[in-house]
Amino acid sequence: MYEIEMTEMSQAFFPCWKAAGVHLSRQVDGGIQSWLRAHPYPPFLEHLSFRLGNQLFFVRVEDVDGKVQGPGKARGFITAAQMANGHACILPMKKDPLGGAWVADMPGWGLVDAASRSPVNPVSLVTDQKIEMSPWEVHDMAVQVVRDSLEREGFELMSWQANPEVDPSIWFVGKTKRPEWVVVRSAKFPANSAVRPANWQAIAAGCSKMSATGHFASVAMVSGGQPFGSASEAPVPLWRGHAMHVRFTGLE
Repeated sequence: MYEIEMTEMSQAFFPCWKAAGVHLSRQVDGGIQSWLRAHPYPPFLEHLSFRLGNQLFFVRVEDVDGKVQGPGKARGFITAAQMANGHACILPMKKDPLGGAWVADMPGWGLVDAASRSPVNPVSLVTDQKIEMSPWEVHDMAVQVVRDSLEREGFELMSWQANPEVDPSIWFVGKTKRPEWVVVRSAKFPANSAVRPANWQAIAAGCSKMSATGHFASVAMVSGGQPFGSASEAPVPLWRGHAMHVRFTGLE
């Protein structure tokens, strides 16, 4: 089990973060449609993340003047990008001393590579190559499916995260108006359900300070290109950005 930093986003940093998201979305006609992270709630690895074509981008927002600091640590978003087979980028922002608005410090996308600090143009990195979804992406999709289901049922989400090595994946306010948690696991064709983790009791013990009410969520996925009734056929990979079918029957 991992200790996750649950630092809240400061009121001073929030306008900078929001302006960064608006700036990035404006770089694409019609705006970015596939955000992975675009909410200001902890826990934080990256500040923003999105998919463009067959590429993933994990963004840490930084004030070039160093007056406001964003939550999380730099190594966190780099680790997330590596796990997801994505690009770790920094978006330097600056505050207009006259109008007070936050703007990107560099032209265009304004992104720089986290390691080399060279400019990054996400559009130029998109290719026609089929890229199989990493375990991180598959888990992130599973968490999204469960999260969306909880929202449709009217539950209030407290936090969620997509790291497959961290449990639980989701916290929400239950029917008793108290926190409840969800351990999410994914399965890929030909499996039609996921297995509960062997360390369930340890997870429950770690969550007990906040809540003794926990749930398990199994989310199975199959490529949209998998022939129907093809249990004996070789599995079609889950390609990044391509269609898939999902099986989720509710919390256990």
